[in-house]
Amino acid sequence: MSFERPLIIRPPSEWKSYFLPLTSGCSNNTCAFCGYFGSKLQMRDIEGVRKEIDALAALVSYGLDIPGVEISPLDYWDGKRVFLQDADALVYPFPKLKEILEYLNKKFPNLERIAAYATPQDLLRRDVAELNTLKELKLGILYTGLESGSDEVLQRVNKGLNSNQIIKAARKAKEAGVTMSITVILGLAGIEGSEKHVEDTARVLSEIDPEYAGALTLTLVPGTPLYEEWKEGNFHLISPFQSLEELKTIIERANFTNCFFSSMHASNYQAIRGRLPQDKEGMIEELGYVLTKRDPSSLRPEFSRGL
Repeated sequence: MSFERPLIIRPPSEWKSYFLPLTSGCSNNTCAFCGYFGSKLQMRDIEGVRKEIDALAALVSYGLDIPGVEISPLDYWDGKRVFLQDADALVYPFPKLKEILEYLNKKFPNLERIAAYATPQDLLRRDVAELNTLKELKLGILYTGLESGSDEVLQRVNKGLNSNQIIKAARKAKEAGVTMSITVILGLAGIEGSEKHVEDTARVLSEIDPEYAGALTLTLVPGTPLYEEWKEGNFHLISPFQSLEELKTIIERANFTNCFFSSMHASNYQAIRGRLPQDKEGMIEELGYVLTKRDPSSLRPEFSRGL
């Protein structure tokens, strides 16, 4: 079976990266809210990856197109960053992943950073020495979904592990010197579980103490179990302003050493960002103002929200 190149799904901050697929799909394909639900994980042959790196180098260095080798669009690539696809590229076998990073660095010695999505399960499978080796090869940041700090919510959405395991996974990466960007999902517990969801999420974020944290707002994806629960009336979505209340509470209650926190993702109704704890007061005031006014026109409209 030939490797099927995945669509480009990336963190907002990786928009200037080159997108290099190592896998397609996700190894943890049971999350009830996720568009990767039920996806089949494909591992790309290492020779195919090397050929793409060669083709990219030939194009960048000499303006030569290599026939039969597909590469990602270069419209915004700054030549300094590479993002490894797909949903959890860290699942790629360690010896092959190491070989690819070595080859990337050989072909592009001026690379500043390589990044990837990683599930907590991927991190738990790696030991600190392996992660440290990848860090030395410029794997500088991993994007990992916490989703919720509530074990009840994690179990309901089939995350596959509990909050303590996620804390352990993130701390392992930090011990290896890899920067962590942790994602949480506003509204994931619905109306009924909202209070515990934000309380536990703030607590677990504080325990992880990541360098970066980002909030998304739940967007129901047709075909996923959570979408079906909603259609059947068994899951009750929070309102846009309730999502901002959750965001405000997480910012209020989480304690970070030095974390850049944002809600810049297109799924959110309000974009906010700042460094915590330094900007906490200003971020809380900004959200408080929006929540006091309750003006729907100040929010991102539904038609422009996206995954």
